[in-house]
Amino acid sequence: MKWTANKVRKTFLDYFKEQGHVHVPSSPLLPYADPTLLFTNAGMNQFKDYFLGKKKAPFKRATSCQKCMRAGGKHNDLDNVGFTKRHHTFFEMLGNFSFGDYFKKEAIRFAWELLTEVYGLEKERLWITVYKGDDEAYNIWRDEIGIPKERILRLGEKDNFWEMGDTGPCGPSSEIHYDLGEEEDPNQKKPGEEGERFLELWNLVFMQYNRDDEGKLHPLPSKNIDTGMGLERILRVLQGADSNFHTDLFMPIIEEIERIVGVKYSSDENGAPFRVLADHTRALTFAISDGIYPSNYSRGYILRKILRRAHRFAQKIGYEDKPIIYRLVPVVVDIMKDAYPELEEKKSEIEIIIKREEERFIDNIARTLPKLREEFEKAKEKGILSGDVIFTFYDTFGLPVDLIEEYAENYGLNLDLTGFHNLMAEQQSRARKKKQTKYDIANWTILEEGPTSEFVGYETMKAIGKLVKYSKDKDKAYLVFTKTPFYAESGGQVADKGYIEFEYNDKTLKFKVVDVQKTMGDIVHVIEGDFPKLKEPKEAVLTVNEEHRKGSMRAHTATHLLHAALREVLGSHTRQEGSLVEPDRLRFDFLHFKSMTSSELQEVERLVNEKIIENIPLEITYMPYKEALNIGAMALFEGKYGETVRVVKINNFSIELCGGTHVKRTGDIGLFKIVKEEASSSNIRRIEAYTGKKAIGLIQHKTEILEKIHALLGGNVDKLPMRIEKLQEEMRKKDEEKDKLYGKMAKLAKDSLSVHVYKDISILYGEFDGVDIRFLRKLMDEVKQSRHEEYVLILAAIRDKSFNILVYSNSPKIDASHLLKKMGRFIKGGGGGTKQKAEGGGKDLEGLHRLMNNIEVILKEEVDGHI
Repeated sequence: MKWTANKVRKTFLDYFKEQGHVHVPSSPLLPYADPTLLFTNAGMNQFKDYFLGKKKAPFKRATSCQKCMRAGGKHNDLDNVGFTKRHHTFFEMLGNFSFGDYFKKEAIRFAWELLTEVYGLEKERLWITVYKGDDEAYNIWRDEIGIPKERILRLGEKDNFWEMGDTGPCGPSSEIHYDLGEEEDPNQKKPGEEGERFLELWNLVFMQYNRDDEGKLHPLPSKNIDTGMGLERILRVLQGADSNFHTDLFMPIIEEIERIVGVKYSSDENGAPFRVLADHTRALTFAISDGIYPSNYSRGYILRKILRRAHRFAQKIGYEDKPIIYRLVPVVVDIMKDAYPELEEKKSEIEIIIKREEERFIDNIARTLPKLREEFEKAKEKGILSGDVIFTFYDTFGLPVDLIEEYAENYGLNLDLTGFHNLMAEQQSRARKKKQTKYDIANWTILEEGPTSEFVGYETMKAIGKLVKYSKDKDKAYLVFTKTPFYAESGGQVADKGYIEFEYNDKTLKFKVVDVQKTMGDIVHVIEGDFPKLKEPKEAVLTVNEEHRKGSMRAHTATHLLHAALREVLGSHTRQEGSLVEPDRLRFDFLHFKSMTSSELQEVERLVNEKIIENIPLEITYMPYKEALNIGAMALFEGKYGETVRVVKINNFSIELCGGTHVKRTGDIGLFKIVKEEASSSNIRRIEAYTGKKAIGLIQHKTEILEKIHALLGGNVDKLPMRIEKLQEEMRKKDEEKDKLYGKMAKLAKDSLSVHVYKDISILYGEFDGVDIRFLRKLMDEVKQSRHEEYVLILAAIRDKSFNILVYSNSPKIDASHLLKKMGRFIKGGGGGTKQKAEGGGKDLEGLHRLMNNIEVILKEEVDGHI
């Protein structure tokens, strides 16, 4: 029988469905509400809550083919990819699971039957490892399955005991290994030893214990099964290939690389670039399809690293200055589309994102390599590239360290990686410190111990709180109360403003609150003024500036509507990457791979305003985190959430986890108006918008401008764009005519220039009234054609009380830009340019004439070096 990847995958799932298992589709590579994982890296990830007992499984038996990625964090195979026959960044994990139903006997029987009777593997080639203390599994393999005892090995915890973490569910495992033959690795005699002869096919985990905080094992009331078999590995065996890469999952990609680069693939070390490109293209294709995009942060950074590693290996086979990875995406999609049809739907999007990212990297290398080579030359004497240089090129120019190391090898240089890592640690420490607090607050005065900072601002904007803690510096004080209506800066929303009042020495003291921050669990109110020295708790009236707060509420609710509208118009890949919410103004960063069209912006704006007009009441509730996700609440995957979360729901249009302040009904927003859409960073777009009073003010301002234009031009308002286009066309034609006239004038004017000579350098000067800089450029071109001696050309175009100035030098002794800067002190102006040509302007006409009387003195300084 000829086995294909699709047939192997389908056969596995069909077999377990026949054994009463529910087929559960693969979850995305972006882990579902699990901040402990960068990527989905095992088949059991989506069943984790069932295994932990946090949630009751809706079925007793399940089977899946799970998309997995291991390229960061604890499970990281990235550096091995391309150099071994079995390591991958992206792979598929075939698995079967039992939640308190069957256990060891059935799991072992299923695995043996599928491998030997369905897939038809030779029984004599299969070896078994079990945990050294698991007599039950050993006996099942020996007595019931009939494996000779010499092919059943007892190994320790490192090889055959599985744990989810330091505590929690765990248990022994049993692995099934396939003997590839002595010729594969003559030195390896049995599984468990280092080598390539025995290929681990399937791992059966028997989850039967719970490990407590003291490390003791206790039997679980419900025993579970979790198994995993890599599709790439079983496929290699069934197809009789000598490597995972030489199967129908990879060879079409490798053949396409051969076609593009014009280099033949070889299965030895020289073929590593082909294998890296094939593997990494699969990883990028699937990750982007699941909504993970290259960026500078977290998962996005790992993806960027994978892409750059792939391109570096493309360079090794002569494909240096053009993108190649995106050209391989259609082959990956064609291979995998039967199992994952969503790839075909997103193919164009994946290609665009990969191509743009690779082009940026190529451009960055081209710009940065000359600077890096300069540093290599400087470092040659010592033979080592310093840590600070590595850090600069990594942090400022975005070059990966391994790429720097590779280039450095060509110069015979080592890298001071210790110095680099020290600088990285310092930067991370500074970032953590900056993130922890906005103010450096010390020397707290504690007036009363006990709970602090109960936030009551959702219900009221005025409250009485007891001051229990404060600190002072020369012009500010920092106050902490038992309760407060003031919202501390958080989640992109700016802090409330307002006042704090309390009685002191028979007087009412009133302080302006200029900022509110969260610090170490406290809500800290920053006030201005000379705060008195207190020795005991003091009650105060805390009053939020209502207008400021309401403006923030309007903008914050509009942000939620904007997020939902963007997803509806642009697609579900769009998600929030950052925001700023202040009174009646918002800034929203979101994932999207190209600029929005005007029609898309109009549709988003229309949708948001439609929801405002509907005047939808907001539903704000508290519920368990997992329950919120189950009802479709949007959560930032990088965010940290507690067990109970606050959910803000606007019909079914928008459901988000949010701790910010909001309006009661969408109609309270008043109006929403997009001001700007632009790039924020790679694959991140930014929208700025106004709400409420600011949006109304913007509309009124633009209407006023339109009315003024209408008054000037007359006619029908609807036809103003056409009239303006017509005027622009007329102006363009006049400019063309003016240019022709300037050209004729320049031919005549070139002979009217005054000429002085200093040390064989001609100084050509001319002043012209009623012209602009374009005339000076035409005149410069005429002079360049007619004069060939060393000269400096200084031209001025005088209009009203100011003038443009142009300096041109064909002398190697005189820098035009430097000369113009020196002239600036005479003419109350300046400018800039290159050594050959500089342009600028000034306002002092008398100074211009004084300048020309002193030009020889300035040139003397330039030529003789007295700068």
